[in-house]
Amino acid sequence: MALAFEERQHSVAELDALASAMAVELHRRGVAPGSRVALMSSNRPEFVVAVQAIWRLGAAAVLLSPAWKTAEVRHGISLTEPTHAVGDHPVLGELMPMLHLDESPAPAPRAAESAEAVKPAADAVFVFSSGTTGMPKAVRHTHASLSAAVRQWRGALGLTSADRIQVMTPPSHILGLLNIATALDTGAWIRLHRRFDIDTMLRHIESDRITVEMAVAPIALALSAHPRLEDHDLSSLRYIMWCATPVTGSVAEAVSRRTGVRWVTAYGASELPVISCNDLDRPRLDTVGRPVPGVSVRIASLDTGEVLGPGAEGEIQVHSEAAMAGYLPESSTEGAFVQGWYRTGDVGTLDTDGWLRITDRAKEMIKVRGFQVAPAEIEAVLHGHPAVEDCAVFGVPSADGEAVIAAVKAGGAVDADELAALVADRLASYKRLSRVVVVDEIPRLPSGKVLRRVLRERALSACAKSGGNCGRPSDQ
Repeated sequence: MALAFEERQHSVAELDALASAMAVELHRRGVAPGSRVALMSSNRPEFVVAVQAIWRLGAAAVLLSPAWKTAEVRHGISLTEPTHAVGDHPVLGELMPMLHLDESPAPAPRAAESAEAVKPAADAVFVFSSGTTGMPKAVRHTHASLSAAVRQWRGALGLTSADRIQVMTPPSHILGLLNIATALDTGAWIRLHRRFDIDTMLRHIESDRITVEMAVAPIALALSAHPRLEDHDLSSLRYIMWCATPVTGSVAEAVSRRTGVRWVTAYGASELPVISCNDLDRPRLDTVGRPVPGVSVRIASLDTGEVLGPGAEGEIQVHSEAAMAGYLPESSTEGAFVQGWYRTGDVGTLDTDGWLRITDRAKEMIKVRGFQVAPAEIEAVLHGHPAVEDCAVFGVPSADGEAVIAAVKAGGAVDADELAALVADRLASYKRLSRVVVVDEIPRLPSGKVLRRVLRERALSACAKSGGNCGRPSDQ
């Protein structure tokens, strides 16, 4: 068996036959080499079948998030201009003629028309950038860049055919797609889940003897907060991989203390899926590891672009054969690379031993009286407070640059002054909180990235209603 979903199990041969049948049907509908096929699907085996069928025909899959609303799907379609559609989502079906995954054709032998060799330089998939600052861009990956990413990820994970993983992150996101593609390429066993549920995840680690667990920030937070975590047998796990965002040390340490399971960190992006990974034997949670084989990393000055030496802080730039071929719209690609090096927009340091540390996003750094303030640094302090379940720090305009605001989801009564004092005690004076806002939830993307622009817009709106007094400490 290669893949499990609820009570269903699929062998490699069954997946192959299903993909062949769908390829025949898509070919009959006019899909040909170079076509773009919109795919909007929940986590299910038919998603895997559809991607394989599209690739067999030499076409490219345009992966639309099943969480998107009509306006977002329209935006994705207008950027990528797919000619055909496959999926199980009514929004896509309303906008384009769609082959519904519930009506997939019966298994069939591999079709002759799908046997043509796919060119490495041909487009394989379009995923969408996180969109933390606005409507997302389409990220274009070729078969060559995606194959390189799969090879790098397999090596970084130490993945073999004996491993067993489960995928709860959306398959439309680069991490979900990469995990599925790498497991299939390696011969590892996969369990897909419709959606993330912490109790389901823990139950299947036990029953399926999962060996490698993937966790983005919301999953890590749910693990840490689970009241009966110790009741579950997690001994099959080699490690839990923290992906997509820098590790929150207190959260990871709490899980390890309660379960004995260690964490490993990795770093990548939609545009360049695998950049660095920690040592599997002796991981260091204060870093995102070292560049994986085949990937080069350098640090460039945020002001001049000059390449900096070990230990200096600046923009992380990456050179790799797994880098994207470009964005859509194509005009967005301008400035994404400098002399073949991809500009991540992340700020960090690289030491003499190759350990990479991420400080924050360049666009999310808060400027206070001429100083650069990293939200992640303040968030790490706030996470250390027992009443803080989740938090996000952002900046809003003020007289001396920006004011530092913290949005906090609390597990009980929380005192804003106490949180502000905690930060003031631990960090420099210019990093002090101007305001604490208690919220029901921290808005995040499926990848776990915080939507700071949403919080910023809410704060500015609230300030306008209260006379523009954003800098006054408050718990409301």
